[in-house]
Amino acid sequence: MPRPALYSSSRPAHSRAPDPAAAPAAPAAAALPSADAPPSPQDAPQATAAAPHAPAVRRQLWALWTIVVLLAALLVASAWHNCLSTTRMITQDDIDAAVLRTLETTTPPSAAARAVESIAPSIVRVVGYGRSKNGKEEIERGIGTGVVIVDKGVILTNLHVVAGADRIGITFHDGLETTASITGAQPENDLAVLQAHKVPDDLEAATLRSTQNLRPGDHVVAVGFPFGIGPSASAGVVSGLQREFTSPEGKRQLSNLIQFDAAANPGNSGGPLVTLDGEVVGIVTAILNPTPARTFIGIGFAVPIENAASAVGMPPF
Repeated sequence: MPRPALYSSSRPAHSRAPDPAAAPAAPAAAALPSADAPPSPQDAPQATAAAPHAPAVRRQLWALWTIVVLLAALLVASAWHNCLSTTRMITQDDIDAAVLRTLETTTPPSAAARAVESIAPSIVRVVGYGRSKNGKEEIERGIGTGVVIVDKGVILTNLHVVAGADRIGITFHDGLETTASITGAQPENDLAVLQAHKVPDDLEAATLRSTQNLRPGDHVVAVGFPFGIGPSASAGVVSGLQREFTSPEGKRQLSNLIQFDAAANPGNSGGPLVTLDGEVVGIVTAILNPTPARTFIGIGFAVPIENAASAVGMPPF
């Protein structure tokens, strides 16, 4: 007995006689193939022509994706490289290069400038006041310089700056103004020791240095208030040792002096003569000028600091 078919054919159950009125439309209907019908020979070229475009499109998409992935990988690699560059360890070569650039672009202060900076906190302005002829007004009788040698307010200056003054005024480096009293004098060396009545909290005493190893040609700096202007600094060298000086009027005769050529003028008297280390080796006391001008012409004198220290009662070096 034959088995029934799994799929039945789509055939009409009954055939009817054709309708004469519908006959003209039959050719148009015949032009539209059914869904199950195979393509006609005329349609076959179009179907086979459209098929090759699909692989080409896929290849283009894959190429685009490959480019995007490569670009992303390059971006990630670049970012990682930059991250490593910013966090790398500093080497000695980097430090040396930085120091070299600083030296090439920055001018360091000179030795004289460093010496002035070192001694500046210990420099004071000294003014001796007196009375006018009518006795009604206070006037300046002498302007000079002093140097703090003990941080309690002990100051060295020249005796001729304060001798005969009714009042002595002191101005410290920080601007503090006060008065002072003479507590000691050494006329043979033109030195006076002052005690300030009020001192700054952070007052610094100068460093003193023996003249034992001082030689002509050594660089020195004079710091003071020439003509009341300052503090002012001038640099020069030691011109000689153990010099003698007699004032033009013959009132002062000094010996064992340091001769120097750093510019000094009236007002420098009592100020320090310092080495390039900022250490005091002498107290400026006189200038030599055979004319009445009393201005500097290249020869100045300073009392050795050993003599000055003995005036204060300090032990020798």
